[in-house]
Amino acid sequence: MNPVNHSRTTVGAAGLAGWAALASIALFPGIGAVRGDDWLRFRGPNGSGISDAHLPTTWSESENLRWKAKLPGFGSSSPIVVGSRVLVTCYSGYGTGERGAGRVGGLRRHLVCVDRQTGQIQWTRTIDGGSPEDDFNGYLTEHGYASNTPTSDGERVYVFFGKSGVFAFDLEGKKLWSAHVGKESSDRRWGSAASLILCDDVLIVNASEESNSLRAFDKRTGKQLWKSEAKLLELAYDTPALVTKGGKSDLVLAVPGEVWGLDPNRGKLRWRVETQLIGNICPSPVVDGDRVFVFGGVRSSGSCAIRAGGKGDVTASNVLWTSRNSSYVSTPLLYDSHLYWVDDRGLAWCLDANSGEVKYRQRVPGLQTGGRPVYASPVLAGDKILAVTRWDGTLVLPAKPDFKIVAQNRFPADDTDFNATPAISNNELFLRSNLALYCVAAGK
Repeated sequence: MNPVNHSRTTVGAAGLAGWAALASIALFPGIGAVRGDDWLRFRGPNGSGISDAHLPTTWSESENLRWKAKLPGFGSSSPIVVGSRVLVTCYSGYGTGERGAGRVGGLRRHLVCVDRQTGQIQWTRTIDGGSPEDDFNGYLTEHGYASNTPTSDGERVYVFFGKSGVFAFDLEGKKLWSAHVGKESSDRRWGSAASLILCDDVLIVNASEESNSLRAFDKRTGKQLWKSEAKLLELAYDTPALVTKGGKSDLVLAVPGEVWGLDPNRGKLRWRVETQLIGNICPSPVVDGDRVFVFGGVRSSGSCAIRAGGKGDVTASNVLWTSRNSSYVSTPLLYDSHLYWVDDRGLAWCLDANSGEVKYRQRVPGLQTGGRPVYASPVLAGDKILAVTRWDGTLVLPAKPDFKIVAQNRFPADDTDFNATPAISNNELFLRSNLALYCVAAGK
């Protein structure tokens, strides 16, 4: 049976002409406002997490720190960089421990624009919390109410605020449109997590937590182009990926027990692969040409490599390898035919991307115990892997299959959670905690 319920899929007539251009994995083809060094979405260009930037190996509050900007709330979302602006989301009024923040009705979500040269906040836009909203309990306390990373086309910024909806702003902070994507909750009530992606003129939203649906909107008007619903989406917290093969793009998403390839024009299922990843899926698919690597699961966690494409159930033909080794939260980094990550138990991993063979599995010394020490995904800067830990600074590792901690950089004055994957642009590194946004650059 087709796992996606197409009986409730709707496709708007307007805006579909632009779909014919979806023949490339490039996120924003033909948009002149995008600068080559911008970091416009979760894990940067094409969701790869890769930059050729030259960053310092060490930094602290007194070394190589360009500026620090105090944020008006908490958050686990990543910053993005659009030209002279750094944009990040956060929340306040509930679930932060601040005085008077005891009722869910006080929840507010914020989009903050920071001048990348000075660290000064240029503007903030505030959105009331959705009603009803999940209480601050369980795993929601680990990441809060601002976990979805914004995205931009270089002219606008798009924000997903869970039950509060999806919003589009121009770069001066003017609201352009908004749309609701549901106000439901999974049985676990863990809150929203997936980030937005753009493919050409279409904004893709994984509203698994809010309505067990994937949705597509015209990025200019906010008009919904299609909606696909499926019960299996309930525990799929990953950000979708785009894979191109033979001039045709597939929208790829891992769900509990399966990987789907959907037609991005209509949201209809093209192919699927059965996996052993049973339970919630947090890491996003990692793409290498027409290969896709997926990780996750709880009751039966693991990873696998598949070849994208085909029709219907392609499990028998498209699975390249499977492994019982996995990441629970962090999306692995693919570089030079190896997959790297630090897991939520404090173990550093390197797998051969061609075979799934473990190259190293090493415990990182000195990480705090009693919780999940890593939520952020690793990124690459030149020949260095940066892995942000929640409470023990940023690890710097060599980008090769030999485990070594080159440096471990901390901001001792900030003891709040560092849950977010960093952004990199123009040889500058942008880190965020529940307290502040930081800009790190050599010689600053």
